[in-house]
Amino acid sequence: MRVVEVRRYPVKSLRGESLERADVEARGVVGDRWWALREPDGKLGSGKSTRRFRKMAGLLELAATYDGDVPVVTLPDGSTWRAPDPALDEALTAYVGRPVALRQESDVEHHDEGPLHLVTTATLDRLGADGALLRANLVVDVPGIQPFAEDLWAGRELRFEDGPVLVVREPMPRCVMVGSAVLHEATRLNDGSAGVVVDVVSGGPVAIGQHVVLGDRAPAR
Repeated sequence: MRVVEVRRYPVKSLRGESLERADVEARGVVGDRWWALREPDGKLGSGKSTRRFRKMAGLLELAATYDGDVPVVTLPDGSTWRAPDPALDEALTAYVGRPVALRQESDVEHHDEGPLHLVTTATLDRLGADGALLRANLVVDVPGIQPFAEDLWAGRELRFEDGPVLVVREPMPRCVMVGSAVLHEATRLNDGSAGVVVDVVSGGPVAIGQHVVLGDRAPAR
């Protein structure tokens, strides 16, 4: 199999960026979801409400990329802001309709399920979706594979050529952020899951075109 997409999301729940190459560390892709909209009570802006997160409408209409290690946020009106900036916090507060500030990860982890999300092209094709919509970090192409076959990789290692070693944890449950049509299909076809949650055994670079080998079950850690 080989890598066909590498994606990073500088700000949690905002649209992110497509990369040719990225570095992976224990936390995941370097810089991924490192920033988030934070309310005064510590809740983070998300597409759903949980113990850590608070649902905020319209976050996917915002986009974020990195300029070096500085996130640049683009609002729907086309205005761009470099963080951190009190003026950006004011603009985001006005946009979501409640007090928020863009802040780096500290005491509350920004990732939903795990450090990395990986999905195959077969699964995306079956759902009529792309890696950006599913907010995957890595999309891999596996000739001849069936949709959702990556679910069967749980507990097995993924070894990237001259890169990291990852281990598949479990299928990734989907939420409303993927859109009602895709969520309906994932629920109908695969019990609401699409792609897999992946942990990092050892870090390294990932890049478009990189070969990946599916290994045996990883040793207990």
